[in-house]
Amino acid sequence: MDFDFSAETEEMRGMVTRFAHRELAAPAEFDAEDFRRRWSRAGRQGLVGSSLPAAYGGSGLDALTCAAMMEALGLSCTDVGFAFSVAAHLFAAATPIAEFGTEEQKKRWLPALGSGERIAAHCITEPEAGSDALRLRTRAVREGDTYRITGSKCFTTNSPVADVFVVQAATDPGGGFFGLSTFLVEAGTPGLTVGRRYDKIGLRGSPMADVHFDGCLVPDTHLLGAEGSGVAVFSCSMKWERICLFAVYLGAMKRVLDSTVAHVREREQFGTPVGGFQAVSHRVVDMMARHESARLLLYKAAKGLADGADDEVAPALAKIAVSEAAVQIGLDAIQLRGALGVLDGEAESLLRDALPARIFSGTNEIQKNNVARALGLGTRRRATGGSR
Repeated sequence: MDFDFSAETEEMRGMVTRFAHRELAAPAEFDAEDFRRRWSRAGRQGLVGSSLPAAYGGSGLDALTCAAMMEALGLSCTDVGFAFSVAAHLFAAATPIAEFGTEEQKKRWLPALGSGERIAAHCITEPEAGSDALRLRTRAVREGDTYRITGSKCFTTNSPVADVFVVQAATDPGGGFFGLSTFLVEAGTPGLTVGRRYDKIGLRGSPMADVHFDGCLVPDTHLLGAEGSGVAVFSCSMKWERICLFAVYLGAMKRVLDSTVAHVREREQFGTPVGGFQAVSHRVVDMMARHESARLLLYKAAKGLADGADDEVAPALAKIAVSEAAVQIGLDAIQLRGALGVLDGEAESLLRDALPARIFSGTNEIQKNNVARALGLGTRRRATGGSR
């Protein structure tokens, strides 16, 4: 097993690190204009289109290299919310268009999504359909060569700034896995409205809101994949997201771990650096072990996805490990800073940004159900997990 990145990948990671340090510093409060400015720059750098085919303006990177890029972004971009938005746009929305879109759809949307000119959002979660994603109440009814979409979505990342929405809706209510379909709906379509931006505990640099569809008419040429293939589209987006998006947290954890080591080396109590106290040093070692273990699981899953493996277990285990490690490392980093840890800074920011990671992309409990099912244990019913 080779755990080293290629020279080309290391060079790209270095470019991402230098770029993020220089260009992606966030304002104190979310600002839509500034968000767009940084997004355009990230687009020119190739970050928002890294997994998209080169034929449509993307970089054509595989999942392993994309994960490496996202890890570098999380390491160097202190606005984890912005990095999260980039990853959600790319892996939950744009990549499914590349995988399931017609030639016309790919030519129409991918170049602008990959260049940073346009932003995408994936609409799946509803107030009554989070983990139970098959119970969507949003309906899409065929009327000739159009579909009329009616319903509401919640917790939709990027929706306040999105130009195109990848929307999951029921075309055959009660039809199970074949009852859902996916649609591409452009911002400004009559009947589509976006609610007020959420005020969240973490990932504050990532805009999120409700999305409403009031008899929204969409041409059948905007159907992504075949009618009834919504679960397949959704599963594709979640497989990429549960691996490559969570690489952002690997980078953020490493940044906080490094600053924590520096802090306990310098901070003195009773005439000696606190890092020399066994209780402190052991906690730091535990932080390192969690980070390294989660990293190995994630890159194993990324390698499988890059090789075309049809594996549900590896992405689920990686998602669980990374999200739980990020929360615990945030708690440990705060504790080791003492009173300084509760002030606005890297440690408390990691904790706030990590808490949602145990919920979105399918809760950790749902991931455990999925792994148990793959082992032949527990319920036979598939739990997709759509809360994001």
